[in-house]
Amino acid sequence: MTALLIALFVITYLAIAFEHPLHINKSASALLGAGLLWTIYAFTASDPAVVTEQLGRTVAETAQIIFFLIGAMTIVEVVDAHNGFDVVTARIQTKSLVRLLCLISLITFFLSAILDNLTTTIVMVSLLRKLLKEREERLFFAGMIVIAANSGGAWSPIGDVTTTMLWIGGQITAVKIIQQLFLPALVSLVIPLTITGWLLRGRPVISPGSVYASNTKTSSFERNTMFFLGLGVLTAVPAFKTITHLPPFMGVLLGLGLVWLVGDLLHKDKTSSDKLHFNLARALSRIDLASIVFFIGILLAVATLQHSHVLAAAAGWLDQTIGRLDVIVVLIGLLSAVVDNVPLVAASIGMYSLEQYPADSFLWEFLAYCAGTGGSILIIGSAAGVAAMGMEQIGFYWYLKTISLLALVGYFAGALVYIFNYGG
Repeated sequence: MTALLIALFVITYLAIAFEHPLHINKSASALLGAGLLWTIYAFTASDPAVVTEQLGRTVAETAQIIFFLIGAMTIVEVVDAHNGFDVVTARIQTKSLVRLLCLISLITFFLSAILDNLTTTIVMVSLLRKLLKEREERLFFAGMIVIAANSGGAWSPIGDVTTTMLWIGGQITAVKIIQQLFLPALVSLVIPLTITGWLLRGRPVISPGSVYASNTKTSSFERNTMFFLGLGVLTAVPAFKTITHLPPFMGVLLGLGLVWLVGDLLHKDKTSSDKLHFNLARALSRIDLASIVFFIGILLAVATLQHSHVLAAAAGWLDQTIGRLDVIVVLIGLLSAVVDNVPLVAASIGMYSLEQYPADSFLWEFLAYCAGTGGSILIIGSAAGVAAMGMEQIGFYWYLKTISLLALVGYFAGALVYIFNYGG
């Protein structure tokens, strides 16, 4: 049974990794793999009742992550429907290309910690088309946005789905992950940013013309209200969990209800047709459900390896073969540049227990950093990179030649900062 489960999981993993050449959506591969893995596990298990109990526990754990993601993504869509992000972008005014690069990168770094790295990348890459005329400059900026978004998402419990998984699973706490990873994550951005800034020094900003068109859909009051309310709700979730000891998804759902209520009050005097654009139902229809389905499939698939003790055996093999935990985690981070970091982190959670490594241990914090920032090394290594690749038509080899080395240097620099600080 063990060999069959491993073989099937590897096939599923390869199908996910080669989604684009195969022209098969990774969500379909994840769901098919999860269904087959649980079916085989159930057929070969000696006690069906135990399998049912394990599946129920896995579904409950997975549901917490899914509810959180749906709520957070919907809040972001509501803010975007009100053009709330113009509150930030309209204030970016500079004639220096290097200064603009620094502003864009730092805004991305902090914004991705509040929203998430994928959404922030989409917002900031869209902004580039309004600020920069030259395509080569936009490509450089897009590459730095990918690095900044992944670095910013790593130090926040809500900034990257893998960090969120660790937070909800109890492997990390909100305050400690911010304290421990902020500086390493910042270093992983500042090093590539400094090098890129030096390459672009002395060059002026060449604008494509008018940056912002007049907006007739929302008033300044509506944009500001929904922007600050949405960000306020998301940033309050860690505090909600700390104070109430309730799961984070309850805080997000409470916040979503508040955003919905305020939105209805803002537009109560508008016609039904005008309200449609701002309706929460429309925001729900715009969230990336394919990604949600992928998370469900891959988390359920990885769970079979955990329950069949495959992951525990893999952890033992790594400990015996490599021996050093820091090296193992660094390798996991480098691997996340090639394959999706969600199954990597899910597998790592299954490999090591909280009894062996309690919350906020070196393993979990360093894993959050490496899995989050390692995806920047290749354009296909993160959702943020894939989004930028599609929006700006960034070539894989262009990114490899131009951005990958910068990201790799930043990755190792941040890793060394974390190891030094943790040891100190």
